[in-house]
Amino acid sequence: MKRVLIINGPNLNMLGSRENDIYGNRTLADIYKDLEECAHKLKIELCFFQSNTEGKIIDKIHESPGKIDYFIINPGALTHYSYSLHDALKSVNIPAVEVHMSNIYSREEWRSKSVISPAAEGVISGFGQKAYILALYYISIL
Repeated sequence: MKRVLIINGPNLNMLGSRENDIYGNRTLADIYKDLEECAHKLKIELCFFQSNTEGKIIDKIHESPGKIDYFIINPGALTHYSYSLHDALKSVNIPAVEVHMSNIYSREEWRSKSVISPAAEGVISGFGQKAYILALYYISIL
């Protein structure tokens, strides 16, 4: 069974009450529940981690070798400037799929650049919470 760690960065704990016109009204707990149901069907084991602190996310990535097979990561605003998160992903040799609920390329100019993407196998952006589900399906066919 494949083991996947889903990492959510800063402010994603506020889903459901934050910019509903962009992110919808579902909470992170709602999304996790849907992901668990999908993962069960796909025979994938999930773990979840969310932090508003860059260093804690990096520590979690560093602890992952031997425990998980893939990352699904929504870095939040860290997407645009966290070279240390990029380096952490590269350092552990675990494939990652970067996801974004909003289409980062259709928003403010500064959001269209990801320093995380070069450390990921691919990017899924703009499909709301379904971005996570699409990432799970991708991992399931590997």
